[in-house]
Amino acid sequence: MNKRTLGYFAFFLLAAACATVPLTGRKQLNLVSSSEINTMAAQQYSDVIKTGPLSKDQAQTEMIRRVGLKIQKAVEQYMAEKGASAQLSGFKWEFNLIQDDKTVNAWCMPGGKVAFYTGIMPICKDELGVAVVMGHEVAHAIANHGRERMSQGLVAQFGLSSLNAALGQNPTATKQIFMQAVGIGTNVGMLKFSRSHESEADHMGLIFMAMAGYDPSAAPAFWERMAKLGGGQQPPEFLSTHPSHSTRIKDLQAWTPEAMKYYKK
Repeated sequence: MNKRTLGYFAFFLLAAACATVPLTGRKQLNLVSSSEINTMAAQQYSDVIKTGPLSKDQAQTEMIRRVGLKIQKAVEQYMAEKGASAQLSGFKWEFNLIQDDKTVNAWCMPGGKVAFYTGIMPICKDELGVAVVMGHEVAHAIANHGRERMSQGLVAQFGLSSLNAALGQNPTATKQIFMQAVGIGTNVGMLKFSRSHESEADHMGLIFMAMAGYDPSAAPAFWERMAKLGGGQQPPEFLSTHPSHSTRIKDLQAWTPEAMKYYKK
């Protein structure tokens, strides 16, 4: 295949492999089917939950699941209103709290697999704080950030010309790229997303928490508490790739009027 033919092939493959992020309308690379990545996520999530240990704090565990179910319902309503319910096909939601007081983190894998660590609960402080985090993390899954990262990883490793063969003949490498895309195998859950992904999740998360009945204007206060946790030193893992404190607060405040239109007490 000459360079010109290869160039045409790459162009048409990328054009055919574009998806659109709900709410923001951003175009993203999509070379992996939702069913494939959801299946891999379900298996890895099962492994994480089995090794746990899960928190024995019944009140906190019930709060995680209560907020999660409300956010789930909000997401399903939002996607239905946009005529995009099909994008949730294969989602099998789960919400768990893992006992690990040193890990200040939470994440949501493709397919709606959510985990909070007990280390983030004092920063959440209450149900409203949990809703801020839950909306943000679920937004990563709804925006298909893990699938996008996996697609980028496949192209980077195999190149466009050999991508189809790699997917069919090298499942081990494909699984490794998936694990890198969603960070499985690390002690903090999700791999760091880019700052653009984090901002996108902030925006979408505000809408989802508002639709779930949580006041979106409370979001900046949570992130202020999180930012103070570092004490001027290295930030906690949860903040390591997020936009700067001032940028995040400014953006959240700018998006709040939009989110308030969805808010029903």
